[in-house]
Amino acid sequence: MTTSVEHVAPAVEDDKKHHPHSGEEEDGVAMTKPKVSRFEQDDPFVDDATAEVHYRTLTWWQAALLMIAETISLGILSLPSVLASLGLVAGVVLIVGLGILATYCGYVYGQFKTRYPGVANMADAGEVLMGAWGREIFGTAQIIMMIFILASHLLTFTIAMNVITGHATCTIVWGVVGLLLFFILSLPRTLKNVSYLSIAAFTSIIGAVFTTIIAVGIEAPNPILEATTKIGFASAFAQTLNICFAYAGQMAYFSFMSEMRDPREFPKALITLQTVEVALYVIAAVVIYRFAGPDVASPALGSTGPVVKKVAYGIALPTILIAGVIYANVAAKQIYVRIFRNNTRRIHERSFVSIGTWVAIIACLWIIGWIIAESIPVFNDLNALISALFISWFTYGLAGVFWLYMNYGYWFMDWRKSCLTVLNVFLIGMGAAICGIGLYASGTAINQDAGQGASWSCGDNS
Repeated sequence: MTTSVEHVAPAVEDDKKHHPHSGEEEDGVAMTKPKVSRFEQDDPFVDDATAEVHYRTLTWWQAALLMIAETISLGILSLPSVLASLGLVAGVVLIVGLGILATYCGYVYGQFKTRYPGVANMADAGEVLMGAWGREIFGTAQIIMMIFILASHLLTFTIAMNVITGHATCTIVWGVVGLLLFFILSLPRTLKNVSYLSIAAFTSIIGAVFTTIIAVGIEAPNPILEATTKIGFASAFAQTLNICFAYAGQMAYFSFMSEMRDPREFPKALITLQTVEVALYVIAAVVIYRFAGPDVASPALGSTGPVVKKVAYGIALPTILIAGVIYANVAAKQIYVRIFRNNTRRIHERSFVSIGTWVAIIACLWIIGWIIAESIPVFNDLNALISALFISWFTYGLAGVFWLYMNYGYWFMDWRKSCLTVLNVFLIGMGAAICGIGLYASGTAINQDAGQGASWSCGDNS
């Protein structure tokens, strides 16, 4: 296949700059691992002038908008209730601290993509690390996690519709309506098409959060706030998992970078995301908790009066829909590339087989997500389970693994490298702890909250 200069030039320059046998180092990453030719050269999204569908079209700011729309969506809605459970001081420290670590982990993902340009998703990264077994384990885990997040968006959609309409119909009906809407909006194949919607998504969540902030500031009395609280270990850890859920963007980073014109500009998009994200999380969590007090609802939009709550959820609908669509696109793209990786013509064409395969994948993902949403009807509990199973590794633990792999043989070559080695080993341990303890905590929470919402029920879940 003949490749375009625009798409290949960055990878070629990068290969000259960071040849794996050159002994050079870039940003703390030693480029000394043996080449993995499949991912050094085999980029499934590189196309030629005859391709019908072009993927590598995102500028860094479009990628930043996608990342903001993907990440700053449902996670922010649970943070005020986290402060109510953990206390103001502990909650803010955890939001900021985990945000800083997530920023570093995202940067490591960018380094890994620079080293292996052909890595388009977690399955590819797993193959670099562990061969065929790694591809299956990482790929399966990413798909399962994405489906759970789709379920979270469907669940939030049903809550929103019950609030807006005053529970005008059975909740399962709203679930089916949401399923159809999400399916239709997920049909575009390229992220650039979705990136235009991300502007509406970001505006939507900002509008909804600030509507809630203003409303609780006007309506709420002066509540008693607690800087620290006494809370059981399982409950405290479950609340921490909701903060982790708010930083759940990493598993989609390889997909975003793969559709950027120049993936080396990814750090610009990352810093833009994290600056906006951490600042907005702290402001929203602190201010809403300050006025709503210990009884703050989760999702936080439910903390206002009946009329304003309807308005807030109405404003939030675009981000509920569009952020879910971004996750669906990333998940479907992984399966789609896996099916056609050895036949790149199919990836870039608009044939009956290509379009039909894409539509079938999208439909299957959303149907499974809908089944999960109807089965785990409590918002915080579903988020905590997702965090324990997957975000523990995709956001934190795997970044440490990637760094150690890229720096194999140079972990303690100098004081700087030694410090980074300790940090990345800590990230791996942190991922393991969040996963193991989090499964216990989230399981306990689901059991305790079993009476709050009935599975497969027509009852009002708002």
